[in-house]
Amino acid sequence: MTMNEKYAEVFHQMEETFAKRIKEERYPAMGYTSNLDLLCDFNVDTLNRLLEQYVPNEKLEDMEVAKSIRTMEDLLHSLVYYCSHGIGGEVDVENTQVMADSFQWKYGMGGTAVQAAMALSAVGCPSIVHLTDDSKEVCDILDSPYIYTISKDGRMIHTSECEQTAEQEIHYIIQFKKGDVIRLGSQEAVIPTSNRMIVTKITVNEYVPFSEPYFHFIEEHSEKISSNVLSSFNALSDPALLKERLEYVKEHVHKYKKGNPSGIVFFEDAHYHSTQVRNTCLETIYSECDIVSLNEEELAYTLKSFGFDVVIEDIISCVEGAIFIRNKFGVKKGIVVHTANYAMYVGDKLEADIEKGLICGNLLATGKAANGWYASREQVGELLKLDLSPRGVADMEKIRESKYADSVVLVPSKYIDKPRYTIGLGDSFVSGVQTCF
Repeated sequence: MTMNEKYAEVFHQMEETFAKRIKEERYPAMGYTSNLDLLCDFNVDTLNRLLEQYVPNEKLEDMEVAKSIRTMEDLLHSLVYYCSHGIGGEVDVENTQVMADSFQWKYGMGGTAVQAAMALSAVGCPSIVHLTDDSKEVCDILDSPYIYTISKDGRMIHTSECEQTAEQEIHYIIQFKKGDVIRLGSQEAVIPTSNRMIVTKITVNEYVPFSEPYFHFIEEHSEKISSNVLSSFNALSDPALLKERLEYVKEHVHKYKKGNPSGIVFFEDAHYHSTQVRNTCLETIYSECDIVSLNEEELAYTLKSFGFDVVIEDIISCVEGAIFIRNKFGVKKGIVVHTANYAMYVGDKLEADIEKGLICGNLLATGKAANGWYASREQVGELLKLDLSPRGVADMEKIRESKYADSVVLVPSKYIDKPRYTIGLGDSFVSGVQTCF
C-alpha cells in the first residue's frame, strides 16, 4: 500500500474509529493548561509602518528579542528577529497596552491540552481536558459535545457547566508568513519560513493549579483512558513549585498505569522560558513516560544542551538524536518528532498502530494549517488531494535504506508551503496521534 493510500484509509476509517471509541467510552486525557489566545490579524505593511514610526534609524539585522515587552520598541525588535529568522518563540509582556496599540486581535484558544481537544472535537472524537483558565471566554470556545472536563464533585461535564475559579490568562499570537517582506527605509528582510511569536501575560499558568477531581477521575477510571497526555510545565518558573507539580504527576502516572498497564503516558514538549525548568522536567518526568514528543526546534535545543549537535536537515542525525534522548532519560518506549515535512516515531514496536497515529496527526495539523481553524472531517478529506512533502518522502526512503529501518516509522506530511495558520499545529498533531492508542 502506498503512503497516499494509507492516508486515504485512515481518513475513511475515522467515522467508524471514533464511533467505536464513543461506544466503548474510551478517551484520551489532555493536561494541563488552558488560556485565552488573542490572535493577531498580522499584516506586514502594518509592521513596516510601525517600524518607520518608532525605530526609523535602526538596522533590522541588529534587532534582538527583548527580555520582556514594556515598549513598542521591545515588541518590534522581538518580532523582526523572529520574522527575519523564520523561527518561533515566546516573550513575556509587562505592558499589554503596547499589544493593543499595535495590531488587531480576535479570540482563540491556547494550551496544548485544549487545542488538542478542539482538533479532535472537530472530527468527532471525544476527550477529557484539564483546565487552568476556566473563564467564560475559554469555556465558551471549548463548548462541544465531544469535549469533557471534570467537575468539582468528580463528574464528567461539558465546559458550559463550568464555574470560573481562576484568573484569566491571555496570550497574544502573532503569525507571520513566508515570503512577506519587512521594510525599513532602504533595508529589506524576506521572511524565510511561516511561523509565530507568542507574547504571554502569565497569570494562572505561572502556578498551573491542579484540579484534584480531574486526577482522581483518571485514576479511578483508568481503563477508559486510552492515553494520558502530560504537557505545559514550561510556564512554571518557581523551581520548588515545579518539582512539587512534577512529583504529583509522577504519583498520578503510577496510579494510572496500575489501573491500565497498556495505557500510554504521552509527554508533549514545549518551548521553555528557563533552562533550569527544562532540565528539571527532563530529569524528573521523561523516565515516567512511554512516549516523548517534540518538534525539530525542541529536539535541537534539547540535544545541544547535552553536547549533541544534531543536523535537523539530516534525518539520520535526527533519528540518532532521538535515540540519544531516549537512552539518556530512560523514556520507556520511544520518541516522536514532528515537523512540517514529516512525523516519525523512533523506538520499540508498540501494540498500537503508530503509523496510523502519525498519519492522523499529520492530517489534523495540516487541516488547521490549511483552514485557519480546527478542520472538520470534510475539510480533512480535501487534504488527500495534496502532494506528500518531497523532503518527507526523501527522508522516508533514507530511513528504509538505513540500519534504523526496523526501529523508525516515518510518515511524510501532506505539505502546505504557506499555511494560513501556524499556531497549535503541534497540538493538533498530538491529538491525532492519540487516536491510535
